[in-house]
Amino acid sequence: MLTDPEMYIYKDVYISLEKIKTDFLAPAQNYVLTGELQKVRELKWQLKEHKLDLFALNGYVSLLMDGFKEPVDLLPPVIEESVEKDGSVFNIICDGMHRVFLARLEWVVPQVIFIRGIPKDKPYYSFPVPGGWEKVSITEDLPEGIIKKWHRIREYKSLYRNFNSSFENVGGPRGRFTANITS
Repeated sequence: MLTDPEMYIYKDVYISLEKIKTDFLAPAQNYVLTGELQKVRELKWQLKEHKLDLFALNGYVSLLMDGFKEPVDLLPPVIEESVEKDGSVFNIICDGMHRVFLARLEWVVPQVIFIRGIPKDKPYYSFPVPGGWEKVSITEDLPEGIIKKWHRIREYKSLYRNFNSSFENVGGPRGRFTANITS
């Protein structure tokens, strides 16, 4: 966890690599940025030149990008099963919103990291978007005052998953991609 590095949120959970239709995945953020979506599409094309499929990663890929000294590790999107207070169950997108949205646009069933059995006192830091995909805005930039996510608690960063504890620059900024890709 970001604020508690000794808390291993995924220690006693069930983790699998699965193909799940985007209709069964719940966005946690209310927007998708067009520029980020275009970067992810470019990444998909670059990976294809190296015989890698963005939507079917069987592990992670280390990317060397222009303007970055350190590699960026690309994982499949991370999805957690989230049981809400009313008993509803959602497969919430924790990491990889733009990749999942691109898969949705291209009618692809993406392969994701699917996590079940999260401790009830450590849910993902924001709620799934009520209304799902129909309520997600595609926008060029974020207007002032937009609610990006609806956080569960005031100190929401205490529930933030730190994927950088095991990987390099996961969830970091994305720039132009070079052709230097390792897996």
